[in-house]
Amino acid sequence: MSTSERFDCHYCKDSLLGKKYIMKEDTQYCTKCYENLFANCCESCSLPIGCNCKDLSYKDRHWHEQCFKCAKCSRSLVEKAFASKDDLLLCTECYANDYSSKCTTCKKTVMPGSRKMEYKGNSWHETCFLCYRCQQPIGTKSFIPKDTGYFCVPCFEKQFAYQCCACKKAITTGGVTYQDKPWHRECFLCIGCRKQLSGQRFTSRENYPYCLECFSNLYAKKCVGCTKPITSLAGAKYISYEERQWHSECFTCMQCSVSLVGRGFLTQRDNVLCTDCGREK
Repeated sequence: MSTSERFDCHYCKDSLLGKKYIMKEDTQYCTKCYENLFANCCESCSLPIGCNCKDLSYKDRHWHEQCFKCAKCSRSLVEKAFASKDDLLLCTECYANDYSSKCTTCKKTVMPGSRKMEYKGNSWHETCFLCYRCQQPIGTKSFIPKDTGYFCVPCFEKQFAYQCCACKKAITTGGVTYQDKPWHRECFLCIGCRKQLSGQRFTSRENYPYCLECFSNLYAKKCVGCTKPITSLAGAKYISYEERQWHSECFTCMQCSVSLVGRGFLTQRDNVLCTDCGREK
């Protein structure tokens, strides 16, 4: 037979004609060389997994079909659900008995692979983690713990949250108390200009809140001199005479503009004059 007609094992060069062989990356090997070179070792018995055996793998680890079994009860795990613990494979029953948590509600085992809820060291079947008020599964929705129960947000708001006296909706975070009533910060507004008052100086009249500007414009006394409001809220000093008021800096002689604060003055109709200007009249 010529060299061109030979069909040999790539590694040991033995002829493969009439023999079983295995192809790997377009290269042929006899079964013995293939197993020595490429076969995976079984995690259980440490022997190579030969060409005539099934190679079962999990997370880059390999087993003979007959070696793929529960590390505790030795039942076969082939085509069955299993769990891994400390590099050991366990059937779901053995894993549940030794390692699974118990549901806080029904006290039954939370089986590996099943949907569950965990919170502060406790575990529940997903279908057992219920809102204390409506008794519906909370699932992946937000919840609020209260005393020994857990509430979905709508139920918590209905049962515990304060309601804003302006919009009547629940106040879940923050808020403002005014006249012993709760308000959302964004709902606590000046009754005049509707500006938000939270964090601002404000006053009230007849139980209605006002910003200082609106209160001054609506209720403060007006200066006879400049016609602007006189408000004690800003610490302003003023002069009052015959039911008329002036800012201290506005209380001046109508004719010569000298300040009349602490000085004698004369009146001429609605005008106030210093004594010098008054005598000239």
